[in-house]
Parts: sequence; C-alpha cells; structure tokens
Amino acid sequence: MFFPLLLLICSFSPAQLQTESDNEVIQYGEQTESQARERANASYHQQSCPQDIHALLRDMTALLAEQKVEIRHLQRENEGTVVICQYVSLSVKQVAFSASLLASGSGTIGPFNTHTPLVFRHVVTNIGNAYNPHTGFFIAPVRGAYHFEFYIGAHGHASHPSGAVLVKNGQNIFIAYEHQPSHYGSSANGVTLMLEVGDVVLLQLWVNSRIFDNGNRHSTFSGHLLFTT
Repeated sequence: MFFPLLLLICSFSPAQLQTESDNEVIQYGEQTESQARERANASYHQQSCPQDIHALLRDMTALLAEQKVEIRHLQRENEGTVVICQYVSLSVKQVAFSASLLASGSGTIGPFNTHTPLVFRHVVTNIGNAYNPHTGFFIAPVRGAYHFEFYIGAHGHASHPSGAVLVKNGQNIFIAYEHQPSHYGSSANGVTLMLEVGDVVLLQLWVNSRIFDNGNRHSTFSGHLLFTT
C-alpha cells in the first residue's frame, strides 16, 4: 500500500515542481499587475471627472453671460419698437375731416340723370389725411367706428329736388333729401359706421337733384374716428 504511493510521489521530478511554482508566480504577478492598472485607471477617472465638470461649468457660465447680453439688446430693441408703435398708433387714431362743397365762389351742381360723386374741395380740417379733396373719397386708415355728417341745400325748383346719399363701398347707406318749389331748402343726415382698413366712404348727388354752395358753406361733409377696434 505504501509502495505505490511512494512511487507516485517520486514520479514528479524536481523540474516539474519548479515549473508549477514558476507558473503560479507568473499568474500571481499578472493578477497583481492587472489590479494595479485598474486602480490607476480608477484614480485617473476620479481625478479627470472634477476637471471635466469645472470645464463644463465655465462653458455654461460663458454661455449664460452671452445670453444675458443678447436679452438686454433685445429688450432695448423691443422698447424702441414699442415707442414707434405707440407713435404710429397715436397718429392713426387721430382721424377727422371737414370740408365744404366749393373751394370758392358760388354755384349749383346738377341735376344729372345718374348718381354723381360729390367732391368737397374746401377743406377746413383733414387730420390724418384720410379725406381726398380731389376725389371726394374718405378711405379708412384703421379699423374702427367712424361718425359722418353731411348737410346739403339748394334753391327750390318745381322738378328738381336737393338730395345726396352717403355711400360705403358702393352701397347706399343714408340719404339727405328735400324738395320744395321755391325758396331755399336744406336737409342733413348722419351715421356711425364700422369700417375696415381701406373702406371707402363718399357722398353722391341723388339722381335728378341739385346742390348749392357759396362762401357761407351751406353744403358740407364731415367725419371722424370714434375709436379703433
């Protein structure tokens, strides 16, 4: 029993035992080296991470500073734009005109066999320049409510009355009309209209009618903006 065991032990030569010992040393050394590298990498990452964070914070701080400068610049531009808009809005909201029929002298216009635009040439007031004394057109510069008044008159005639109609964009709105065979007669009317930008308002002489004016300014056309909407 002891003899085979002794043979088995003796079968391992000293060289084999030395080789196994060397292998164990090499493996231990490799493991130790690998662990050392891992510790070194961990230490490097621990050191580089704060550096990366500091760099990122510096970049973010610089970006925020640039954005603050840009915001202040935009605020100044916006303040300038607001001032301009307020000035333009104030200018547009100031709309009013008043004019009489004849620029000078005296005379009667009409009759005609069709509706005929009336041009009130003697302008007393034209704030905003929305009324055109060359065409007789009032063109709304802003959306809003406008009030118009018109007065007409003529000497009496057996077959020709005195009449004028206020027209908005080609549509008859209100008429002023009177007819008597003798003496001087007059009539008037007024209306408040909701107008869009570019809407056209004018007066037209009624068919077969007459209208008179002189230096006393009997026949007039006026209007003004009440408020914007």
